[in-house]
Amino acid sequence: MRIRIEGHDLPGRGGGAEASTLRRGNVHVGVQRKAEVVDRFPVDAETVTWEFEVASREVDDLLDVGGPYVHGRPGARFLYLCWGAVSGDEFAMFRRIKLIFGDVPTQVLRAAHDGAGTLVGRLGLADGKGEPRAARVRPPDIVWTVSDDVL
Repeated sequence: MRIRIEGHDLPGRGGGAEASTLRRGNVHVGVQRKAEVVDRFPVDAETVTWEFEVASREVDDLLDVGGPYVHGRPGARFLYLCWGAVSGDEFAMFRRIKLIFGDVPTQVLRAAHDGAGTLVGRLGLADGKGEPRAARVRPPDIVWTVSDDVL
């Protein structure tokens, strides 16, 4: 199953002190694959997009997902988007966003599993204070759809 996460409203795009601190700290956001944070984007990017494959299968009439981007136990699977300061090859993570597959509407997840298109999650990456969003993000703060367009 193909997944695309689209982020907008990154916290480093503003003109305030917090945005400036994030830019000076060379903060990036990326997706966690196993223990590594990959496909990192700077905090002041206009938009960010991650696209990758996950395995999906039927288990006792329920859908389960897996693969190197998926974390958690069966029935409680999720993805992580991670914030961290980049210095050379080092990524010092300080915050994460948790996107839980159980929050995806059943009919949307089922359509992606059945091959109707890519499972797409769209979310803003700044919280209400203009800081990097963290913790679990649920609808309506993330919108899950299935798209047949290819990037």
